[in-house]
Amino acid sequence: MLSVENVSVHYGAIHALKGVSLQVHAGEIVALIGANGTGKSSLLRAISGLTPPSEGAIVFQGTHAIHRLPPHEIVGLGIAHVPEGRAIFANFTVEENLMAGAYLRHDRLEIAEDLEWIFGIFPRLKERRRQSAATLSGGEQQMLAISRALMGRPRLLLLDEPSLGLAPIIVQSIFKTIRQINAQGATILLVEQNAHMALHAAARGYVIQTGQIVMEGPSAELLASKRVRQFYLGET
Repeated sequence: MLSVENVSVHYGAIHALKGVSLQVHAGEIVALIGANGTGKSSLLRAISGLTPPSEGAIVFQGTHAIHRLPPHEIVGLGIAHVPEGRAIFANFTVEENLMAGAYLRHDRLEIAEDLEWIFGIFPRLKERRRQSAATLSGGEQQMLAISRALMGRPRLLLLDEPSLGLAPIIVQSIFKTIRQINAQGATILLVEQNAHMALHAAARGYVIQTGQIVMEGPSAELLASKRVRQFYLGET
């Protein structure tokens, strides 16, 4: 579904990504783990068109070269990005945020059906559908950010640090929902500093360090790796 080929990203003189390559196949959850500042978010921004790569190519569904497309065209192809920090519309209601996620769609009946599907996954959002998004807790805002992306019916969902700043019990709930969304057909590229949670949710993983992929493989192999356990899982 997604092929990232030798992608580099620069912010002025800063070389954030250095020849990164990875693959995401249809139906997978793929985890990208690494410490802060290693280029995880930069890769998602490159895929979604927010920070176009300075080198390399990004191909979606085998035919669409997207690395030179503007973000709105990438969204139109079926890629949704849930950014770090959620970036919800604080002055909108919960329901207005969700409808914003469906702005490219015109199938009103199916939009209404998807809204009810979202409320089935996150009943708390239904309870708060008329509230300002600014009044939600951190966990509820993360639920809203994911749901807003899902309202666009994406083929590929990019999740950037969905557990950031959340209590452990909420993190468990968010990851349960990620697996549920995947089981219902969504392909997910998951960027996450919580390596343990990410690798248990994903089928495969990549480890990024100083802008380069340094390890990759099935999640079980990465979880068993002494290097991963020492540097990313906090084990000795």
